Order: sequence, then C-alpha cells, then structure tokens
Amino acid sequence: MTRASSPTAVQLIAYADRLGGSIPGLARLLRGPLAGVVDGVHVLPFFTPFDGADAGFDPVDHAAVDPRLGTWDDVRDLASTHTVMADLIVNHVSADSAEFRDVVARGDASPYAGMFLTMSDVYPDGADEHELVGIYRPRPGLPFTPMTLGGAKRLVWTTFTPQQIDVNVDSPAGREHLDHVLDALVGGGVRMLRLDAVGYAVKHAGTSSFMTEHTFAFIDRLTAQARERGADVLVEIHAHYRRQIAVAERVDLVYDFALPPLVLHALYTGDGDALRHWLEIRPANAVTVLDTHDGIGVIDVGADQMGDHAPGLLEPDQVDALVEGIHTRSGDESRRASGWAASNLDIYQVNCTYYSALGCDDDAYLLARAIQVFTPGIAQVYYVGLLAGANDMELLDRTGVGRDINRHHYTDEEVSAALDRPVVAAQLALLRLRSHRAFTGACSVAGEGSRLVLTWRAGEHSAELDADLSEHTARVRVSAPEGHRSCDRLLDVGTLLG
Repeated sequence: MTRASSPTAVQLIAYADRLGGSIPGLARLLRGPLAGVVDGVHVLPFFTPFDGADAGFDPVDHAAVDPRLGTWDDVRDLASTHTVMADLIVNHVSADSAEFRDVVARGDASPYAGMFLTMSDVYPDGADEHELVGIYRPRPGLPFTPMTLGGAKRLVWTTFTPQQIDVNVDSPAGREHLDHVLDALVGGGVRMLRLDAVGYAVKHAGTSSFMTEHTFAFIDRLTAQARERGADVLVEIHAHYRRQIAVAERVDLVYDFALPPLVLHALYTGDGDALRHWLEIRPANAVTVLDTHDGIGVIDVGADQMGDHAPGLLEPDQVDALVEGIHTRSGDESRRASGWAASNLDIYQVNCTYYSALGCDDDAYLLARAIQVFTPGIAQVYYVGLLAGANDMELLDRTGVGRDINRHHYTDEEVSAALDRPVVAAQLALLRLRSHRAFTGACSVAGEGSRLVLTWRAGEHSAELDADLSEHTARVRVSAPEGHRSCDRLLDVGTLLG
C-alpha cells in the first residue's frame, strides 16, 4: 500500500498546466504553501499532448511527458515527496497517434491494424438492431464512426468521440501498447494508476460491452500487471450504486461518485436520509470526491440505466430537483455548460464547480467538505475545489466546452489570493485534520432528519462531526489522551490543529 493509500490519506487532483503551470511548478506549490495538506497528487493527463481534443484524455503518445509540462525526471522528483497517481487510459488513443495514422494510410497492411477496434472485430457476421441498441454508451447514438482505412470504408469503434479511437485490448498489438504505457508510467515514478474509462474497454457480441465478466477479467489481468510493478489501481466507473458496490468487492479502489450529489441533495433539502443510508452501505475501499475534472454525476444516484432499472439512492423527482438546484444556485451558469448547449453530450453529468453549486456559500461549502473528510476512504480534492473556485464563464465562452467551466487556469497570483481567503484556509485545516489518529480507526453514522453525526474512534482517540444539514452548521470535536478540543464554526476549525 502506498502512502497515499493509507486510511488518513488526502490527495489533490489537478492539471499541471492549470495549477503551477508545469510539473515542477505543481511540485513547488505542494512543497510550499500546500505543504502538509496532501499526501499524494493525481496529475491529470500530462502526456503528449496535454491539450488535445479532450484535455489530454486523447493521447497521441501515452508514454511521453509533454515537454511543455516537464520530463519523466520531473515526475520522479514529484514522486520523491508525494505519491503520484496518473491515468492509464485503457480504452482509446488519439486519432492523431502515429499508430492510427499508419492504419489510416495502410489499412490491414499496417503492423498496428490489430490495435484498433472496428465493428466487424466484435460482430464478424454483422449485428441486428437488438444487439446494437444493447450496447451501453455514455452518450447518445451508436459508438461507431465511418472512416477510410487503407482505402476501405470501415466502422471504427469510438466510444466517446471520433477523435478517440478505441483500442482492441484483447489483441497482441493492444496488449503490447498497454504494457508499454504501464512500464513508462511506473518507471516514471507513478505508484497509483487510475484505469480511465475501463468499463467500456472490452467489447463482446451479445453483451452490453460495459462492465461484463469479460471486463472484470481484463481488470484483474491489468491489476496483476500493475501490482507486479509496485503500483495500486483505482477503477473509474460511473454506474448504479448496486453495481458500484459489486465492483468494489472485486478491485483495489473505486470512486465514491454517489457522495457528491447526495451531499448536495442533503444541503439543498435539509433531509439527510438518503445520505445517511449511503454512508451505511457504501464500500470502504473508495476514493471520496466532491468535485472532479468532469461534471457532478447524477447517474450514480439515479435508477439503473441497465438491467432491471432498479431504483436509485434518490427518486426521479429528487434527481430532477437536484439538477435544477444546481442550475438555480449557480445562476443558471451550469445550465449553459451542460448538455447540447455546450458540446457536452454525457447523459450523467452537470458541469459546475462545487462551490458554485452551493451558491458560493462558505458555510455550506465547508460543511460539504467536512462531510467528505469524515467519510471513510481516501479523500481526494480537485484543485478548483481546493481553492473554492467559482464557475469560469470566460473560459466557457471562449472554448464552448462545458467542462471548462470547472477547469480554470490559475496564475500564481490567483493561487496566493485564494489561499488568503478564510474559506480556503478553513478547508485546508479540515484536510490537515484528517491526519488525526482517530481516522485510523472505525467510523459510525448517526442522526435523523437534518442531523448527521459522523464519529471516528481509534482507542482513546476520537473525532466527531455533528452537523445540521438544514442550517449548514456543524460542531467538530477531537480528543486524545492529553485532552480534547471543539469548535462550533467550521471557519474556526484551524483552532483544533495542534
């Protein structure tokens, strides 16, 4: 287990170009004004190029650090003080990659022809309507793009966009590609691997091609390869909560994507029932988040989109109210950044910073972060959320890409100004509080109505969050053999630190 996989761990997730400007710049921040706040950092795609069609998630060369951000030596230097996580983008590479361009030029004569998936690879005898509509995809339409490969028209498998070409992970060329990337990442100092979009990576006729038994077998194989190299694995899956619990039983780590919308629902309505229920049944081997580089998910709390359409953690009308609540509190900024209006066709996300989703209310925001800090798992904080950032409407207007509303480019001056804000200082104190020995023990959940009580105990050490979800207030108490401390305002939580 890496240092940032420990029970008290806190991680940052950030784009190096948008926080610090480069990998060395990010390291200076973590060792300077953010020293002691986080144990690890998930550096979002820093591969060549980091600024492609999908902010680095469409790598041309997945094994190379973009020289505008640094080198592998810089990554190894960062890893000398912080556990580094990076994305293993298993499902696809860029249409501009040298390998795919060679296939476009030479077709089956290319040595990389088997590396990329076409419809006929999965359906050699063709597919009927029933099979095609049974393919699960996070966006409307079928996952195929007509392309000319070596002079022949083909249907290339493109789960996400035509710029992201799906890899045939079962082919010798596909396996060689992933082995090469694994070696590059771990050799570069990466000790935690996030399997990006792995749920879609394995396609088989007669299935949904999403999180099937074939997918689990692939995850098992990839996890074993990562462990042999000394790395831990985090599986990224957006799915119904029952499926997430089942996935967690079979992998090292999963994201708790249900927590962010449930916290918003509780703070919007003052009703903590759904949140308390989830806190009682959720998997403990989770990375907790409020905000990420993607939007605020709703599929994770809604009814199952597959199978028997089982009820979700929230009723359909509650999900609708949640989405409208985000739009209302953000002054309709999130509405402009989501769906067809902003070239964002994901069916399960609302684009908005978490701070804006709470109406830029410091008390509500600190309570949300406190709930995350007191929830079992590895607490991971997005860089915009760390600095309590509001929606970047200027960037959204400039790019027209919905997710850019939550992907601000911070200058050094903006970072310094943000760190001087009381809400940010209190949030950093909450994250430092996670190192208290109580968090090495067990957590209990209590309360009813608008009251939520999360209590950690490890021997004579304890830490308790007693929150009023309706009033957005909380008392925090910590105790140890040498005494106890408490505060009644989350803005004052720094007084609890020894």
